Formats: sequence, structure tokens, C-alpha cells
Amino acid sequence: MDTLIRKIESQLAALPLPVALKLPGERRAGPHGAAVTLGFTQWSSLSTLARGQIGKLAEDFVEERVQLEGRMRDLMAAAVHLLPGSPVDSDTRWWTQLLRRAKSLAAHSQHKDAQQIQFHYDVSDDFYALWLDERRVYSCAYYSDLAMTLAQAQESKLDHICRKLMLAPGERFLDIGAGWGGLLMWAAEHYGVNATGITLSKNQHAYVNRLIADRGLAGRVKMELCDYRDLDETQGFHKIASVGMFEHVGQANMPAYFAKIRRLLRPGGLVLNHGITAGSVGAAQLGAGMGDFIEKYIFPGGELLHTSQVLHDLAVAGMEMVDTENLRPHYARTLWAWSDALEAQLPEARRVLETTGNAQDAAKVLRAYRLYLAGCAMTFEQGWTSLHQILATRPDGDLHTGPMTGAQSSYPFNRSYIYEPNPCFTNSNPRRPVT
Repeated sequence: MDTLIRKIESQLAALPLPVALKLPGERRAGPHGAAVTLGFTQWSSLSTLARGQIGKLAEDFVEERVQLEGRMRDLMAAAVHLLPGSPVDSDTRWWTQLLRRAKSLAAHSQHKDAQQIQFHYDVSDDFYALWLDERRVYSCAYYSDLAMTLAQAQESKLDHICRKLMLAPGERFLDIGAGWGGLLMWAAEHYGVNATGITLSKNQHAYVNRLIADRGLAGRVKMELCDYRDLDETQGFHKIASVGMFEHVGQANMPAYFAKIRRLLRPGGLVLNHGITAGSVGAAQLGAGMGDFIEKYIFPGGELLHTSQVLHDLAVAGMEMVDTENLRPHYARTLWAWSDALEAQLPEARRVLETTGNAQDAAKVLRAYRLYLAGCAMTFEQGWTSLHQILATRPDGDLHTGPMTGAQSSYPFNRSYIYEPNPCFTNSNPRRPVT
């Protein structure tokens, strides 16, 4: 054990901030008054730390084999330097890709997808409400002004999506994976569209339908408990958005997913796909055990693709990418805002979770989410994961559709329309609802 302790003390000395350890048997390592102190009840967890298996160490924290004293921001600052190497090394060997595809196919039947979505999103509406903004927008915000609060940046994101899609009154708009209805409500109230949202979360479905009734939007907005594969293709939508959903689709199903969207989209229509992407080509999940931690405690069945693969599958489905925007640092800031909000009310978060289950399970969920939010903020800052908004069209084949010859859609092939000054939308004066 002395050799192990000496190795760890050497690692601690190289960290950018002081970290101390409480070891089994009342021993200590590292300085007193450290920014972060980790307490260990088992020597095996200490060995995990020495090997830089951050994800396994996170699991030990959730299972109470490791205790934490200190801020999550400080813990993540140290964690980056404890890794033995890059957690996004690519593996593009054909047999690895084949195995990933087989695993992906097995993990994404409609039944399994419903179970996996409900595992995450049906934890507790009240729990999510503690650290999300008032609209409960659970995806990357858009800080178009760096002075924005989280709530303002989420409204900025909602409007950014609506403007990219060129939403107009009376259009049929589909939101795939509509969450707690933030984009649905914004699009209907501020752009006058007839909006349909779908989700596999029973909690979200019930919540949004209450919201629709409370706001008098029945007949203009509807929320369905529905798998995207079961959507009716006969009527068609002018515009489609998928925000924070395609991470749950799976690599093997991605071509069919985009093909389905194309069939749902009217010729000349626009689709915006907003989602987390892998940090390197060929990386299916983060290494050092971090991907395994997310799979076990947070997002079972979640899979990340590099944006190059996403664009490939989109093109194979017969759609044309017209704009791609990387919002990676925006998501880091969003996640830190969520993490800070949760950290500020841990006793209340535990109380809320205990109303949905026993105290032991509630404590595990809370510890898992603390690490998940802060850990993901770190991965986006480091560039190990990314976030892309991809805007695409279904070309209608008519060279004279749109403002330019050959556009074959309403897209102007000029970004200025997204950023033109809008007197109806400022930080303090959101766009007035369409009545």
C-alpha cells in the first residue's frame, strides 16, 4: 500500500489545486485545508484513482465508497489532470465498428427506447425544476449576449431555432422529443405555428398537456406520447425540429431516423437537428470509464456520433445540409449553470427525490446527477464532446422555388436573416406572442 500511496501523492502534487485524501484506517495524504478532499472506505477505490479511471471513481462516489468534500468545479479541475490520456481516442477498426452496430441495434427497439427515456426523464419533474430555468428547457442554451442569465439564454436559443427554421403563422411544425414543451410553446405563442410535439416520457407528456390547457392552446398545440417511428406521414410538416433527442436514436438507427424525418417533411421544408456529438471520429463514448458511468446511471442507450457521420447519414437520407453551427462552449456554460443551481439546494433536491422513492435510492440519484452535470460541463470545455445545430432542407426539385434560382426550398442561402435586428425580441422584451 505504501507504493500505491506514494504514487498517488506524486499525482496529487502535480494537480493545479490542492487535493487531499482520507484513506482507510484514518491515514491521510495531501495537504490540510485542501480545496477538495476525497474520503475512501476501500483500498480498491484508491487503486481506481491511481489508474485514472474517473468513471469508475464516480461510480464509487454514487455507491458511497468514496466521499467528497469541496466544490464540483474544483473536483472537475482536478479530474482533468488525473486522466492517464485522452478519453476520446478513436477506434475505426472495422470489427470494432461492426460490434458497435450490433450493440446499437440490440439497444434500440421501440420498447427499450421507451424504457430508457423514462429511466432518465421520469426521475421527477420537481427535481428537474429545481435546477432548470422556468421553462424547463433541458438542452444547450445560446448565449448570444455573454451577460445573459440562463433563462435569457434559453429563450435566446428557442428564438434562434425558430428563426433558423423561418417559422411562419399557420405552418405545421413538429418537435421530435419535445421535453417539457419549451420550444413548442415558444413556436406557437411567438410564431403562430400549429405545433405538434412527441415524447416517450410519461411525465413530460402529462406536464405539457396541462400547459397547453392552461395557456388556451388546445387546437393549435398538441403533445403525443409517441415514438418517432410511429408518426403519421400522410399530412407532412413544413418545419421540423429535433432538440436533444437524436442522442437516444442509436448509430444503427440513424439512417432510418433521417429517412423518417425526410418523409415527414414537406418538399422544400426545413429541419433543424440540435444534439450532442462525439469529440472525435470513431469514438463511440468517452473513455476512462466515463461513458460507462453515463450509460449505467444517467442515459442508458445513449450513443454519440461525430458530426461528419451525422452529415453523412443526413445526406444519404436525401436531405441537403444548408447550415451547421457548433455551440460546444455554450453547452459547457449551460451545464455549469445547472450544476451550480443543483449544488445550491442539495437538501431540497434530496427531499424532492425521496418523495418518489426510498431515501437510499434518492441519495444515489442525487450523487449521480451532481457528477453528471459537472462532469459533462468539463467534457464540453475540454472539447471531448460537442454540440451541433444542423439545418437541412428537403429539396423540392423545382429550380425556381425560393429567393435564388436553384434553391429548391425557402432557404435564402444567406445567414443574415437569422441575425437581423428584431425589435420584438431583446433580453428584457421577448418577442410578443402571435394572437
